[in-house]
Amino acid sequence: MRSKSQGKTVLARALLVAAAIMLSSICALAQTMDNTTTMSSTTMKTDPASYDPSSAIEVNVGDGPTGVASDGTSIWVTNQFSGNVMKVAANGAILGRFAVGKNPTGVASDGTNVWVANNAGNTVTKLSLEGAVLGTYPVGQGPQAVLITGQNVWVANEKGNTVTKLSTAGATLGTYPVGKRPVALASDGANIWVANNKGDTVTKLSMAGATLGTYPVGDGPFGLAFDGKSIWVTNFFSGNVMKLNPSTGAVVAQAIVGDGASGIIFDGANLLVVNNGSNSVSVLGGDGSVFTTLKVGISPYNIAVTPNGVWVTNSGSDSISRR
Repeated sequence: MRSKSQGKTVLARALLVAAAIMLSSICALAQTMDNTTTMSSTTMKTDPASYDPSSAIEVNVGDGPTGVASDGTSIWVTNQFSGNVMKVAANGAILGRFAVGKNPTGVASDGTNVWVANNAGNTVTKLSLEGAVLGTYPVGQGPQAVLITGQNVWVANEKGNTVTKLSTAGATLGTYPVGKRPVALASDGANIWVANNKGDTVTKLSMAGATLGTYPVGDGPFGLAFDGKSIWVTNFFSGNVMKLNPSTGAVVAQAIVGDGASGIIFDGANLLVVNNGSNSVSVLGGDGSVFTTLKVGISPYNIAVTPNGVWVTNSGSDSISRR
C-alpha cells in the first residue's frame, strides 16, 4: 500500500486523467458493446440535493478512511494510514478505536464479527463487535476487499490478482486467480463477482472458486453491487455504472454518474454510487435513472446502508458523512 502522501498524489493524478479520457472511453465502449444486449444509456442528472436533510451529519475519524460496513447497529470504518478501525454509533459518536494490521482497507461484518483487510500486511483481522482481536490470518498479496457469504469469507488480493476463500474460523479454503488488480467483491447468492480494476473486466466465480466467466466492462471497474436481479459495476475512469445480466455477464444498461465512480450499494430500493472526483453520491432508480445527487466530503470512497441513513467514507477529508 502506498504512503499517505503518495496515495493522495496518485489519486489526484488519476482524477485529472479521468476527466481527460472519460468521454473517449465511453464512446469507445459504446462502439464495441453488443447492441442486442445493450439498452440506451441514461444520462439524466439533477442538481445536488440531500437524501434526508434531517439526518445529515459529518464525523471526523482517522487518517485516510476507506472501507465502511454496518454490523446492524454500529458502523465500522477502516483508517488506512492510522492502522486502525473505528466503531461509530448511529448518532456519530465514536465508540472505539481498535488497532489492526498495516494499511487496513476493506471491511465487512456478518452481525457477529468484523473482518478487516490489511492491505500492506497481506492479512485479514477478525474482531468481535466489542473490538477484541479474535485472529489475524494470512491471505494473498495486497488484500483490498472483504465479502462474507454464509460461513465463508472472501478476500480480493489486488497485488496478487487472486481471491482467497476462508472459513469464518480463519482457515484458508482456496486461492483463485482472477483478473488484474481485483478491488471489489459481490455475491448474487449463487456466485461471487470480482471487479478487476486494471483488466477492465469482471470475473464470475462459483462458490467453489471455479471461474465461470470473465466479462468486459468499462474503464477501471471499481465497485460491485447486486440488486436482487442484476449485477451493477462502477467504472472509475468512465464515470458510469453498468447493469449486467448475472447469467450471461452481458451489459444490458449503463448510466452516467459523477467523476470517479467508486463504491456502490443497493439499499433495497435504489442504487447509490460514490463519485470520488465529484465529492458526491448519485442515487439511481432500478432503471438506472439518476434522480438525486448527495454532496458529501472530499474524495469519498465507499458506502454502507443502515436504518439511520447511508454512510460514506471521505478519504480526502478524514471524515464520514451520514445522509
